[in-house]
Amino acid sequence: MIVLCLTSCPIGLRGDLTKWMMEISTGVFIGRTSARVRDKIWERVVLLCKNGSAVMVFPAANEQGLKFQIHGETWEPIDFDGIKLMLRPSAFRLKQINFQKTGFSNAAKLRNAKKRGTTVFKQKHCTTPASYTVIDVETTGLNPNTDDIIEIGAIKIKDSLKVDEFNTLVMAHKPIPSKVTEITGITQEKINTLGVPISDAIAKTITFIGNLPIVCHNANFDRNFIVEACKKENIPFEPTTIDTLILARSAIKGLINYKLDTLARHFSIINDNPHRSMNDCEVTWQLYEKLIKLHQE
Repeated sequence: MIVLCLTSCPIGLRGDLTKWMMEISTGVFIGRTSARVRDKIWERVVLLCKNGSAVMVFPAANEQGLKFQIHGETWEPIDFDGIKLMLRPSAFRLKQINFQKTGFSNAAKLRNAKKRGTTVFKQKHCTTPASYTVIDVETTGLNPNTDDIIEIGAIKIKDSLKVDEFNTLVMAHKPIPSKVTEITGITQEKINTLGVPISDAIAKTITFIGNLPIVCHNANFDRNFIVEACKKENIPFEPTTIDTLILARSAIKGLINYKLDTLARHFSIINDNPHRSMNDCEVTWQLYEKLIKLHQE
């Protein structure tokens, strides 16, 4: 059984879907199809839903017995310990998403961007910083209030060239979950041997960033962990933030998801050590540069 929910999508799309599925309530469809047909339906939904959003849930041979895909939604599907969860967006993320959807003039968007700490892409010309810092963190979990940063990576970019980099392992207050070690390759032994206190790590990170804007993929995650660590250390940190996840969703349609590794494959970016901070920084940097070109075009 497939369940598909549409929000604010064109009526024509809803009519088109009735060829394969039954609409049991406004924007809610159910049906049974092969995996191939299901994927084609999803491609059609992504292509035709315009500014609307869509969520599809379907059976899968995993612990939960299901998988789901989203498009245009503010909630973000994530994998945690082999279980698919939905990450509820923070106020920061909602501001970014809602800001992009507003119909203000370019001048108004630029004024508001300065207030909100976000970077805006004009319709014809791309307003981008000449220098910025790409940030990535690895953590013991998903909650910045209760989980720990175990690695911080950052690279400094000037005129599209890497000019400096920073990387450190960080001591955790809790044992590292085995699933985190499986995903990242970061062991408890490495943290015990090479990890530095979070106070030292965060101070060096903020010094490295300086006054530059930061670029992250799924900035809601990395930025919130950094901000929370700064609060605990009484370090002021309110950076201008650019999220390549949001930019990718705006520039590229029809992908099955917008994870960093999926986008790396789409752009043929080398991604040989995923879920390690320096590798993810390098991939995010190259992804950002490619997205800038797409927006300029």
